[in-house]
Amino acid sequence: MRFDIDRLQTFYGSALGRMAHELVAKRVSALWPHADGLDVLGLGHADALLEPYRAGAGRVISAAPDEQGAERWPAEGRGLTALVEDERLPFPDALFDRIIVCHALEEAESPHRLLRELWRVAAPEARILIIVAHRRGLWARAESTPFGHGRPYTRTQLNRLLEEAMFLPQASARALYAPPIGWGIISSAGDAWERMGRFAWSGFGGVLMIEAMKRLYIEPGVPARGRRVVKVQEKRSLREPVDRNRI
Repeated sequence: MRFDIDRLQTFYGSALGRMAHELVAKRVSALWPHADGLDVLGLGHADALLEPYRAGAGRVISAAPDEQGAERWPAEGRGLTALVEDERLPFPDALFDRIIVCHALEEAESPHRLLRELWRVAAPEARILIIVAHRRGLWARAESTPFGHGRPYTRTQLNRLLEEAMFLPQASARALYAPPIGWGIISSAGDAWERMGRFAWSGFGGVLMIEAMKRLYIEPGVPARGRRVVKVQEKRSLREPVDRNRI
């Protein structure tokens, strides 16, 4: 059972949740400061992380797993949120240039199949940003937060999973060094905890973030592990039908 939308809203409405979002959002904006003219997908609970791209991006869509539920986003104007099945995304092949995955991979029934479906809807050389609970951090043990549910990952585990799904990891970062305790003295000093954590215990951030690029081929000598060589895809319109035989 996924951490549902009501509990996500309650958490991110709290002081601890606001601190967590702000610290993760700073890392995302540092990595991807803009997405002008690009098509952007958020999967899981990524609405607030997508907000900075709405003005300049060609298209922005927030997709939430149907077992989780979704809130209307944005609050005004045309809705940009869709409920989806993890392994049958309702989008054509090779559509999105940027994909943010937050609160989606940890509780997926099959993380590998979910990533392969994201590979399908990713444009050639698209970049994907995976945000998950870090197995070595304190937040993976805090069941009162969404990071304490599902499978946490180490960097090695997540890199391997991405490579098996034909994504090439490019960069990684950690965030949330503050303990997952809702005391005002902690939630009001998130930036200080981040600076101290990166210096003193850099391997123990509560959140792991990995950016990866879509691969269109397998290098010689690399075990295929069930993968196959594919041709370069042309980017397709959202109006084109999905051919699931190509997955």
